[in-house]
Formats: sequence, structure tokens, C-alpha cells
Amino acid sequence: MRRPPTPTSSTPPVQPVVLGGDIGAYSLARAAHEAYGVRTVVVSTAATGPVRHSRIIDHVVEPAAADPAVTVEVLRRVADAHDGAPLLLLGSADRAVRLLVEQRAHLEDRFVLPYVQRDLLDRMTDKERFGAVCAELGVASPRTAVVDVPRDARANGGGGGAARAAEQGLRYPVIAKAASTTAYAEVSFPGKQKVFTVRDAAALDDLVDTLARAGYPGTFLVQDLVPGDDSGMRILTCYSDREARVRFSAFGRVLLEEHTPGALGNPAGIITGRNTEVSEQARRLLEHVGWTGYANFDIKVDPRDGRHVFFELNPRLGRSNYYVTTGGQNPLELYVREHLQGLDPLPPGADPEPDAERLYTVLPPALLLRYVADPAVRREVKGLVRAGRASDPLRYGPERDPRRLGYVAAAHLNQVRKFRRHYPLETARAARAEADRLVARSRR
Repeated sequence: MRRPPTPTSSTPPVQPVVLGGDIGAYSLARAAHEAYGVRTVVVSTAATGPVRHSRIIDHVVEPAAADPAVTVEVLRRVADAHDGAPLLLLGSADRAVRLLVEQRAHLEDRFVLPYVQRDLLDRMTDKERFGAVCAELGVASPRTAVVDVPRDARANGGGGGAARAAEQGLRYPVIAKAASTTAYAEVSFPGKQKVFTVRDAAALDDLVDTLARAGYPGTFLVQDLVPGDDSGMRILTCYSDREARVRFSAFGRVLLEEHTPGALGNPAGIITGRNTEVSEQARRLLEHVGWTGYANFDIKVDPRDGRHVFFELNPRLGRSNYYVTTGGQNPLELYVREHLQGLDPLPPGADPEPDAERLYTVLPPALLLRYVADPAVRREVKGLVRAGRASDPLRYGPERDPRRLGYVAAAHLNQVRKFRRHYPLETARAARAEADRLVARSRR
């Protein structure tokens, strides 16, 4: 691994470089600027809105950056241009992290890459194998049927996905999603979604046939649908040190998720806080497999029995990572202290499980409140906004470029349009009613 240069009094402790141009990448850049006053180099395939015209970002646009060889070449040019502070290289999405891990041998002489090795990455980001680890440790995860798309598709002479679901005793509706998000990202077909809600056996067989015709090479998971709307979701981000000891956990209650097909399931509103029981389950899991660095979990409360059900592990700070900063701990600081300064990752006096309640939102508060059904939670959200304890990652004081300000205003207006189109209030109410029906059916 690259040895950081000896710092001088004028050298910043880190030069962040982020692969990816989404709101998660911008949130990492903002965290770096808040903590160290540095500009982050962001490398992406296009000049995306979240990072365009930013005063805290040096943006490198490379349309061919999806090609690993091109990405390595671009990143090494970035390193040549920043031969001062130590270079911390991060990915803002799973595909970016995987590319960096797979190209580690061509990068780690110039950059610090704070990610696990490829075998552990493969094991824990494959949802089927992740579920097996959860079962081994008694951590709740959804009951799952594994559909081998090339083998099971009727279009290829198989028996269809419904047969696999029946073997596991799954009742419809069910959830269907790719075991590997990386492989799934390589295929395209009409109606593609991140997660499918499948109403009956015929629809499941049709979906598997569609995947086979699109050339999807892997497995698809068909899972028990945990009832409840977005407000049942939880998010947890943990940091494990180099000895694979979990040192920090940031918990959050999700209020509402995004509902556009490409972003489905990403939190749009979160209240930060603490849940020691859930953090302890994650600690057992991460320390059992020897995880290091950040891990981000998608979790849902099952209203039928109150369990916290773990869905998946993301091998990075998530797209909504600014909720960690909002909750009181800048996540870049842990990386810098441990990997660049040789210190304990947690700053002196830092809380390893922050309990402060603050609001993270990428939506206008008025839009968020329209979808919060629980009166007590509505009062809580209003109180956090009134008290100045709400943060939007895109709204940052140093960003004063008029073009940037115009983008942020347009982005919030577009959120209203997107929710009206993809998740109108009537649909949200119907989802809650359907969840209540499923819970009632489970208790018969």
C-alpha cells in the first residue's frame, strides 16, 4: 500500500478522490470540505447535476470511465496532478467500489484504498451468500428462494421461477431482486427496476423469462415481502477498524424512500438516532467475517413480529451517507485518522453510537411531510425543522455559483414532480392499506 508523504504544516491531511457523480459522491465531497476545507476530485462519466458547478469539487469527466483500463489511466493522471497530500480513493456506488477493488494492484502505489479484498467483497455483497451468513449467526433476513435465471427460465426449458418460490413456501406478493447488483447493472430491458414486487406465480415466471432473454447471467432472489411502507425501513452504517473491530455505528429511521425506477429504495428522509440492539447484530456479523472499513445495511422492521430484518450489505458509505454527518460524526474523519494519520479512528470524545435526533432530507420538508402518516412523527419532523436540526446535502453555504443554486432549486421542484408521477399519495395510502392486510392475514 502507498505510504502517505510526510505532511508539512501547509499540507492538508487528505486529498479525496471519488469515483462516481451521484449525490453520494457530492455528500462525500461536502464531508471532506467541512472537516478539512479541501476540494475533492470527482471522476465520473458525465457532468451530473449533483457535482456540476460545485465550488468544493474539481470535476473530471471521462465518458469511458466505465472501462477499468481507462479509469485506472485517468486516476493515475489525477495522482500525478496532486503530488502533495495523501490521496484517499473512494467509490460512491457498488460498481465503483468493485472496480477499485479489482484494480487495486494498479492503484494502491498511488492511492489509499480503504476497502476489503475481493473475496470478502464477493461474499458479502452477493445477497444469497449474505443471507447464508445471517442464518448462520441468527440475524433475521427474509425467507428466500434462489432462482438461477439461465437454468430456471421457461424460455430456456426450465420450470420457471414460481417453482422455486413454491419450494420455499413463499406466499404472494413477493419481492424479486438480483443477487448481484454488479451483474444486473450490465443488462437492459423494458421495465427494468432495482426491486420488483411480484403479485402472482405467472408474473414471476414472466419476469424470469424476461431476465433470461435480456442475457442476465446470474441468480435472482425471490423473497418474503416484509409488510409495511417506507417508514418501516431502517439504515445502519458501521465502521470497522483494520483489526476488524466495529468501532462506530450510525442508525437512522427512514421516513420515505425514492420511487423512481432507477433509484427505488434509496432513503429520501431519515431521522438519526440510536438502536443498540440492531448495532450489536451488525457487529456480530461484521466481526464474524472480518470486515474492515465502512458497511451500510438496509433493514426493515417486520410488523408481524417486531424483528429487524437485514436485507443486504453495501460495501461503502451509502448514497445517503450525509445522514451520518448530519447525526454528528463526519465519516471521512475515521478514514483519515486511521489510514492516513495512524491514529485511533474515533476522535477523542466521539460517541461510537450517536443518539442525537436530526433530520436528513433530499426533499423539500413540505413534500416529505405529505407522506409521513404517523401524527407523532409529523410533529417530530416539524420540530426538527423549526429547531434548525435538518440538513439537505445539496444545500451548502459555500456553494454560491448561481448555476449551482439554480440546479438545487430545480432539483427540489423536480422531486415534487417525480413523486406525483411515480408515488402519488393515493399509491402511498394503498401501500399502507395493503401492508395492514398482509399483517392481518399473517395472524390468522
